[in-house]
Amino acid sequence: MTIKIGLLRADDVAPDLAKIYGEYPQMIKQLVLAANQARGAQAETLEFSTYAVNREQYPADINEVDAYIISGSKSSVYDPEPWIQKLHNFVETLHNRQKKTVGICFGHQIIASALGGKTEKAAAGWGLGVKPTILNSAAKEAGLTGASINLLYSHQDQVTVPAPGSTLLASTDICPVAMISIGEHILTFQGHPEFSHSYAKALYTLREKNYPPEVYQNAMTSLQEQEHGALVASWIIDFISS
Repeated sequence: MTIKIGLLRADDVAPDLAKIYGEYPQMIKQLVLAANQARGAQAETLEFSTYAVNREQYPADINEVDAYIISGSKSSVYDPEPWIQKLHNFVETLHNRQKKTVGICFGHQIIASALGGKTEKAAAGWGLGVKPTILNSAAKEAGLTGASINLLYSHQDQVTVPAPGSTLLASTDICPVAMISIGEHILTFQGHPEFSHSYAKALYTLREKNYPPEVYQNAMTSLQEQEHGALVASWIIDFISS
């Protein structure tokens, strides 16, 4: 059986970086395909379609694909932009139809916001770099292995109130709501499993002036640590194929 995945592009990568690393849907696709290939004989057959929701591009029919992944974005989910409101509405529809949906960073935040939670500027400031993400007992019950995983982060906003019906799965030192699920159809991450170390380094360097110096230096140092994006990708495949 072929699983069709819709990649909802919520931002454009800086042009100089896009030439090297591609846009966010390409990063997500590469991550998921690599994790799927590593499954060998148990690999799924995957097809991808991209919809630039930041340009209000959507599927003609919600069932064109079997599952959706919402990308990150430098925008805030509370920005008064028409495309963001339209995405809020689409998330509500996905939830009501119980379509499999994965949210990454901005995607994590807009799902919470659209379904009755709250996203706002983090009191702790920027979450940047490779951070240990501590899985709780609910994550273990959901079959997610390990006590802690390392993920790359790049966020100033975060979910402060999860949507009703959410199950908290993981937290970081400054982000209590780092990973959630809702029912059997929504799974979201504040971290960026699709980021490579090289892309993160280039992104942090490009945005250095936006960060407090200590936060920037700590983030760059953290890039020496291994991250577990491939493991998260395998969780995403399990989720969308179940």
